[in-house]
Amino acid sequence: MRILIVSQYFWPENFRINELVAELVARGHEVTVLTGVPNYPSGRIFEDFRKNPGCFSQYGGASIVRVPLIPRGQSRLQLALNYLSFVISGSTVGAWRLRGRSYDVVFSYLVSPMTAALPALLIGRLKRAPVTIWVLDLWPETLAAVGAIRFKFMLRWVGHLIGFIYRHSACVFVQSRAFVANVVRYGGDATRVNYLPGWAEQVFDASPARQTSVPEFSPYDGKFKILFAGNIGEAQDFPSILSAIEALRDRIDIHWIIVGDGRAKAQVEAEVDARGLRDVVTLLGQHPIERMPSFFRAADALLVSLKAGSIFSMTIPGKVQSYLAAGVPILGMLDGEGARVIEEAGAGLVCPAGDGPGLVRQVRRLIETPAAERAAMGTRGRAYAGREFNREHLVDRLEQALAEVVQAP
Repeated sequence: MRILIVSQYFWPENFRINELVAELVARGHEVTVLTGVPNYPSGRIFEDFRKNPGCFSQYGGASIVRVPLIPRGQSRLQLALNYLSFVISGSTVGAWRLRGRSYDVVFSYLVSPMTAALPALLIGRLKRAPVTIWVLDLWPETLAAVGAIRFKFMLRWVGHLIGFIYRHSACVFVQSRAFVANVVRYGGDATRVNYLPGWAEQVFDASPARQTSVPEFSPYDGKFKILFAGNIGEAQDFPSILSAIEALRDRIDIHWIIVGDGRAKAQVEAEVDARGLRDVVTLLGQHPIERMPSFFRAADALLVSLKAGSIFSMTIPGKVQSYLAAGVPILGMLDGEGARVIEEAGAGLVCPAGDGPGLVRQVRRLIETPAAERAAMGTRGRAYAGREFNREHLVDRLEQALAEVVQAP
């Protein structure tokens, strides 16, 4: 198949769409990616890209067509302009740069913003190709939950826009089964909705024994190391995490490590300083995905959190699959689907979203758990990831669904 993938984010930004593109090319498909300039999560255009953008025109055998956009920055206004600029630029510059090319199907990867589907729908119409979307975030509910939009009339308007996107998509893939009812409510057709969860990145396929050491962790040897990895944002509820850390500050046998970047990073750093937690918390910044298996497996526990709220309870955070594949016990402070996966796998301990004292109790409980049982949690998690989030099987499912869309009248 000739596949056009439309995604506001793409390599060298770290998202699962990168692996999906490489896998589709490896299976013999001709893939083109329409995307923006890399600036996630820091909000600044990547320096390597600035110096030599030509080095970022191919990935895994796929050609990349990039359109200009306004970087995310640090303010809500700039983030809104970033979202809007991709819609406009993708629909105009993107459509122009793709002139003369034909495609069998268009596939849009939709983490926030879901408005990234609009250029896909326009180009699909121009190319007379069906448009499919992979929904990993639910709008407008997420916008309301993180306080990005507070006016009800604007949320209603966004809801109408999302309904338009769903209704004009030939197939809607969702990352969580809990998303299905929401999509049907806006889009009205359950027959076009398919469950497609995420998977652990390929770098986690290697056995734990082959992982290299982590020099950054050496100052904390002998301590119980709790690692948070990924986006540092509003949805991750760092106020509750920091409250738990503060309650355990006298436990000098525990050290908390944060690896990642995001819009809330500066705020988290300032709060760590204000609470006098530098002795027990280390922020290591962003590191390449290739190093994550070593980071994860050098930790004693991996922390995942989401804010309280019905919309977040429907979500399986993408890092959960990677945590499971790493084979390390998981500490979860979240509700719903994410908590269900961790508990169903027997891969760690969970407390409700926003429950800082509950996280404190689970940390104490995990430390007191015999090392053999903690190792068994990791083993169970890795086995569960292999069963439920097998990358090859999931891409098989996607490939078949795309073929059916292409063959449909």
